[in-house]
Amino acid sequence: MFTPVRSRIRTAALALSAMTALALGATATTGAAAAPTPAKQGPTSVAYVEVNNNSMLNVGKYTLSNGGANVFDVAVIFAANINYDAGTKAGTLYFNPNVQRVLDNAATQIRPLQQKGIKVVLSVLGNHQGSGFANFPSQQTASTFAKQLSDTVTKYGLDGIDFDDEYADYGNNGTTQPNASSFVYLVSALRASMPGKIISLYNIGPSASRLSYGGVDVSSKFDYAWNPYYGSWQVPGIALPKSKLSPAAVQIGGTSQSTAAALAARTVSEGYGVYLTYNLDGADRSADVSAFTRELYGSDARYTP
Repeated sequence: MFTPVRSRIRTAALALSAMTALALGATATTGAAAAPTPAKQGPTSVAYVEVNNNSMLNVGKYTLSNGGANVFDVAVIFAANINYDAGTKAGTLYFNPNVQRVLDNAATQIRPLQQKGIKVVLSVLGNHQGSGFANFPSQQTASTFAKQLSDTVTKYGLDGIDFDDEYADYGNNGTTQPNASSFVYLVSALRASMPGKIISLYNIGPSASRLSYGGVDVSSKFDYAWNPYYGSWQVPGIALPKSKLSPAAVQIGGTSQSTAAALAARTVSEGYGVYLTYNLDGADRSADVSAFTRELYGSDARYTP
């Protein structure tokens, strides 16, 4: 099996400006009873964690110096895979050993975050085998995969699923190219099976441009969508309110602090409700994190090992 490690160091040209603050709240349901945590005004902060290399618990180590609220609201386990099943000739859910270890140890790797009020979502990514979210050959095969996803959320007490249509390599193993119906069927079935959970879209790949079919538009079934290009500003092309969109995307430790701050200032000044970060590791990144929390929440970030 392939077990790719994310390489998302991308660049994009943009002009940035720092402006005044506008506070927006965030909403989502949780898969575990959350202990009371200090309230925070401002955009939802999201942290992807490469669990091949780093611990999910790092997400819970950052709080705001002013008030003590969590810096991050959503933690994303990166990543499960969609693999090719030769028997069904369709995608099937696969966990590499590092992802499986996080799930099997949910009591120590996931519940501590949820008990702090942080939602934990599982990202699902292509695996170079020809199967992706955009080429299920029928509504039934799409629904079968959706059930695998929702069953996983239930089994491990997760808060939702994140779709990332990269590295599918459509056409491998004799698979078909993307079709118009596949992702619509998949998202519709997943939303029906887990109405109170998060479904998010990493806005890239064929699926991101195939959100409507047969009179059904699944845009409104997503809780969030975000820009996939780190260090840049790009509004996701999906019909969601600003409160659910992250045009800003930063790689912690890879995007300069000045750029992260400018993107955060623009997020607030233009009224967007989400701020995406990627690759939170085990080092003390409080300087990098403070660069954007000062703009998002008016506070430095504190790291507690």
